[in-house]
Amino acid sequence: MTSFLMVCVFGGLGAVTRFIVNISVRRWWTNRLFPLATFMVNCLAAFCAGIAAAGYANGEVDYDTRTLFVAGFLGGFSTFSTMINEMMALLRGKQFGMAGLYCLLSMVVPVLCVVAGWGVASLAH
Repeated sequence: MTSFLMVCVFGGLGAVTRFIVNISVRRWWTNRLFPLATFMVNCLAAFCAGIAAAGYANGEVDYDTRTLFVAGFLGGFSTFSTMINEMMALLRGKQFGMAGLYCLLSMVVPVLCVVAGWGVASLAH
């Protein structure tokens, strides 16, 4: 039960952090079509997930810590559903090229960020 509650707490912290990053990016990324805030959040979450995965694989991070960080904090921080909603808003606005670009980048770049995170963590090992 304690692990469950801790994942809830860390998930809440991740969601609040996402909110702060989202607001901060939107303050300077005004009147732009590309949903940069969500894209940045998901790429950063993927990079951190790569670091966490490498730390766990290398035995530097235990299972419970990784679970709190990945399932809790990063689960609350990253947001696939918002990305899908933003893509649908672009499609409804007949911004087909931007919707396609956003979808493609949102699927490919986070995978590269996981690899980069793993690589950075592996350098420290």
